[in-house]
Amino acid sequence: MGISNNSFLDPTTVTLVGIPGLAHLHFWIGFPFCILCIEALLGNVLLLTIISRERSLHQPMYIFMAMLAATDLGLCVAIAPKMLAIFWFSACTMAFHACLTQLFFIHTLQGMESGILLAMAFDRYVAICDPLRHSVILTPTILSRIILTVVVRAVVLVGLLPILIRRLHFHTTIIAHSYCEHMAVVKLVAGNAQINKSFGLFVAFAILGFDMVFVLVSYTLIIWTVFHLPQKEARLKALNTCTAHIFVFLEFYALAFFSFFSHRFGRVVPFAHILLSTLYLLVPPALNPIVYGVKTKEIRVKVIRIFTPNNNFLH
Repeated sequence: MGISNNSFLDPTTVTLVGIPGLAHLHFWIGFPFCILCIEALLGNVLLLTIISRERSLHQPMYIFMAMLAATDLGLCVAIAPKMLAIFWFSACTMAFHACLTQLFFIHTLQGMESGILLAMAFDRYVAICDPLRHSVILTPTILSRIILTVVVRAVVLVGLLPILIRRLHFHTTIIAHSYCEHMAVVKLVAGNAQINKSFGLFVAFAILGFDMVFVLVSYTLIIWTVFHLPQKEARLKALNTCTAHIFVFLEFYALAFFSFFSHRFGRVVPFAHILLSTLYLLVPPALNPIVYGVKTKEIRVKVIRIFTPNNNFLH
């Protein structure tokens, strides 16, 4: 049965239900998510502090690493306060404009993170496959242009999503999610929302799909080059510098595409889908500083010096 015009809603507020079917466990679910958020905040602040203070780390790889940390911090700030308020205080109501603002920031930061991972893959490709020209190719000017492109692309493409949503009417204001996600909001629409769905698909493939293809190409060429290096030590050193990047890349895109496809085509149990979608936003920010701290020697040395300032007495 069609929905009459009288049943259309132009909402001023929406209600986020958290994790459908697990409302009775919200209080306890909030604790591991809170731990992830605290870990992400502390780890990324530490990473940013180290990179900003150490002039020796003002190189393309570490600048991209700092951008990734800043993006991860932004994601935590965008999602955690409201999500934990839902879990712990049943504060499920949210202003509609605030919901669209959250949607914009979450997806924009996701798009920026994808672009940063592509930039990091390009940096590693040049450093390993054409090391003599690394400083010539990745000049400060080129670096600035890459960063500007990553930011502008995400802001412009994602910025159109809430604009397209604003022109629609809704048949309900209850969002079966723990945060305002594009498809979760579009599913509330009364009538035909095909334009929104199609444009959302376009944005996902224009950012995530495009970046993933070129990241894969970059690391394929890197691995090919590494295994053709004449010295075993050189091969191991080159592989070691890429291990952290490859792990972060796989972690980000695997979770991203699972969330994306399960929303549109999957038959995943709702609570499992929402749990995994939320983990997708919080696990990478929590893990990335640990991965880079452990696998990147320069970062690891600075962290050890911070936490063991009096270690000289051992020598």
